[in-house]
Amino acid sequence: MPCRQGGGLPFAQRLTCTVAEACEVTGLGRTKIYELFGDGRITTTTVGRRRLVIVQSLLALVGVDAKPADRE
Repeated sequence: MPCRQGGGLPFAQRLTCTVAEACEVTGLGRTKIYELFGDGRITTTTVGRRRLVIVQSLLALVGVDAKPADRE
């Protein structure tokens, strides 16, 4: 099984994404993403020297509920 996250997993189910991916999916620039990180509005983590954005914090920022509603 390959280690790539972008494989087939829907974005909302991913745990993290790169800053570049966060820019792409939100339509915001790198500067704004880092500004939101500095303001505490999105959460990031670092692994080694790589900064990863927590996808749930992006979804919360734009008001998307990542949990599907129960359907009968």
